[in-house]
Amino acid sequence: MQMVMLTYNVAVGDEVMEVLERCALKNYTKIDNVYGKGTTSGTHLGTDVWPGKNSLLFVSGEDGQIKQLISCVKELRQKIGREGVKAFVWKLEEVT
Repeated sequence: MQMVMLTYNVAVGDEVMEVLERCALKNYTKIDNVYGKGTTSGTHLGTDVWPGKNSLLFVSGEDGQIKQLISCVKELRQKIGREGVKAFVWKLEEVT
């Protein structure tokens, strides 16, 4: 089992949710109004000087599901540009 953390600009939130639907992944945890700074995306602090907000989406699934999700995220990045969405994956170990 694996976990994907998607970080994305709120402006592309609908597109990210469409990717989840297309991959038939229905369970996730979403955190809105996330701020930060990235090498390619710049600074997003939700202020007049550094406008912009991000969201985080955590999605877990079997290896095949996550592989498909990453493929769809790569397609989305090509469509909207590299700074709109990023994905990070790690292995999960069930403890309960």
